[in-house]
Amino acid sequence: MLQQHNRIALSLLQWVENLGLLIILAATLTAGYSEVQTMIAVGRVTLADLLLLFLYLEIITMLGLYYKEGKLPVRYPIYIAIVALTRYIVLGMKEMDKFTLIAITGAILMLTLSALLLRFGQTRMPYKDNE
Repeated sequence: MLQQHNRIALSLLQWVENLGLLIILAATLTAGYSEVQTMIAVGRVTLADLLLLFLYLEIITMLGLYYKEGKLPVRYPIYIAIVALTRYIVLGMKEMDKFTLIAITGAILMLTLSALLLRFGQTRMPYKDNE
């Protein structure tokens, strides 16, 4: 009885998880389409626009990896955070005081070092499939 209950709970969780991922995918595609429409209407593309589209692409890539491998590498959210912070700097650099700019740049550096460290660890000490 307990095993059947666990199977039902797992099926429900997987269904909710897939629904959530599909909602994220639909929202990301909608936002990307809207951004492209805005660029066409304005008649120009800025660096901030490209970085935003890159963010959307990274989210879609992350979802694809999750569906393909069944797990999410922690590096991808780090990459997304780096691009988001970079976009934040590009959009507001003129209005930012120097301490805010240094803090955000420091955060980007820490995230970059974290991604590098994770990648180094992955190549030197790979996970075993059994664990």
